[in-house]
Amino acid sequence: MATSQDEKKMKILCLHGFRTSGSFLQRQISKWDPSIFSHFDLDFPDGVFPAGGKSEIEGIFPPPYFEWFQFDKDFTEYTNLEECISYLCEYITTRGPFDGFLGFSQGATLSALLLGYQAQGKVLKDHPPFKLFVSVSGSKFRDPSICDIAYKDTIKVKSVHFIGAKDWLKEPSEELATAFDSPLIIRHPQGHTVPRLDEAATEQLRAWATEILSYNNKILKGENHELENGETKVDDEEKKPEEVSNKIDTAQAQQDGIGIELKREVEVVKA
Repeated sequence: MATSQDEKKMKILCLHGFRTSGSFLQRQISKWDPSIFSHFDLDFPDGVFPAGGKSEIEGIFPPPYFEWFQFDKDFTEYTNLEECISYLCEYITTRGPFDGFLGFSQGATLSALLLGYQAQGKVLKDHPPFKLFVSVSGSKFRDPSICDIAYKDTIKVKSVHFIGAKDWLKEPSEELATAFDSPLIIRHPQGHTVPRLDEAATEQLRAWATEILSYNNKILKGENHELENGETKVDDEEKKPEEVSNKIDTAQAQQDGIGIELKREVEVVKA
């Protein structure tokens, strides 16, 4: 994945899971081949609020631990969500611009919300449209007042979704993937964790990242091209370039209508 030194790196905001930390997420994705994201600038902030209870990584990774917001057992009522959104919008505005998100669990769920909200003009109206999203064990919010806005239309951001066969958020992760245009789905046999990747999954992720980098560099070099929520905007006289192709593993989530009790735990694979 070669890029010239004078090319600007694409910047990704990486949001950690519930009651962990930015540095823990950084360790989690260190399981992946480091060359995949070596040409991206990754930012790992800590959550807005100190952990309000026991962290499942105590004794495995040092504190402090953080959470982005709080929720009830059915994940339909949220506390401090608006404060969290305001904080992240300010962070993105002052530290950005960012090209996309990478998130695990609560961080992935929150990232998808911000992508949907921006596409609908609810937040970050003056920030450039986001271009990419890496979701690991993400899910949708379940409050109808949020869903009716964030997932109203297909989110046209290039996305890759890691879905574990033993993850208790497997079905919600499948459902989240359907909210995106042509999502790349990478399945793994593990549970609620950032998975170690086999050779096939590593090459899928590498090809996805390489294609996005290549596409972005072409856009930057063509003065009249601009990404708008994952789509290319061109002058009428120009031919629209080919969109980034993703291998699609079709996954149509079946909603069972039963409230999902979010277990406040993180499976950790020790290095």
